[in-house]
Amino acid sequence: MKDRRTFLKQASLVGLAGLLPATTLLASDLETNIVVNKEDSNTKWADGSRLVVSLSMQFEAGGQPVNAESPFPQNMQKGFTDLPGETWYQYGYKEGIPRMLDNWDKFGVKVTSHMVGSAVLKNPALAKEIVERGHEAAAHGMDWATQYSMPYETEKQFIKDGADAIKKVTSFQPVGYNANWLRRGTNTLEILQELGFKYHIDDLSRDEPFLLKVKGKDFAVVPYTIRCNDIVLIEGKNFSADQFARQVILEFDQLYRESEKKRRQMSISFHDRIGGTPQMVAATTEILSYIQKHKGVSFKRKDEIAQMAYEDKNIIKE
Repeated sequence: MKDRRTFLKQASLVGLAGLLPATTLLASDLETNIVVNKEDSNTKWADGSRLVVSLSMQFEAGGQPVNAESPFPQNMQKGFTDLPGETWYQYGYKEGIPRMLDNWDKFGVKVTSHMVGSAVLKNPALAKEIVERGHEAAAHGMDWATQYSMPYETEKQFIKDGADAIKKVTSFQPVGYNANWLRRGTNTLEILQELGFKYHIDDLSRDEPFLLKVKGKDFAVVPYTIRCNDIVLIEGKNFSADQFARQVILEFDQLYRESEKKRRQMSISFHDRIGGTPQMVAATTEILSYIQKHKGVSFKRKDEIAQMAYEDKNIIKE
């Protein structure tokens, strides 16, 4: 069975066959096979990995607006505060992230934590601990404001303020960005490049990283997911923890099969107040135990994936 890239390569050669003399075509058969096989090898990860898995741990709790969305009915009367809803978010930094950090250490994996600036300022010791334990601190805006509707300079300041808060607290300079609910604006990528960011994740179009041109320069995209995402499946669709684990494992199995022929990246996303619950950490333990039984799989932070994309001459460019 030919993979799609090999098929397209060979199909184009067959299409040219009618334009070439028979002797020329016959003489090039062996060379054609070599080229196709070489192309297959070039689609693998440069470091020899067969499949790269990228984990996200969103640090948002504490930065949410008053009466933010929560599992409770959204029927608070005007002028009152949803106090139980606030405690749901507090769980994220009191219990959720600390529990996940211990679990990442158990499996020896490093993750990317997209941090809301105001959440970092509210819980600086926790933000600093994330970095000190070897994880990437990436930017996630200053708060939950709708940035896609902001004028250029307003959005630029919004992004900068969030990144500056992270740098001030953790001493880590963010190079990656994630907009609230992935909803960046038409100016966002130009702003990110201007501010020195190296990649963004607000893209669902591929299962592998790629480069695109922003003002004539390469900018990396490390694709995100809403398929293996606890806020979508657990909160949005009310999956149970075992259903979540099953879906993620099914996704891994398919990508692992595809990775025989082409570069594949798997993304899994956890949020502080959801992915850090006991049942979800138990589900995550099942997922990671399963994945680590497979040869050729590596876990990488998103800044590492972006750097590999820049250095890989065979990376997809759009």
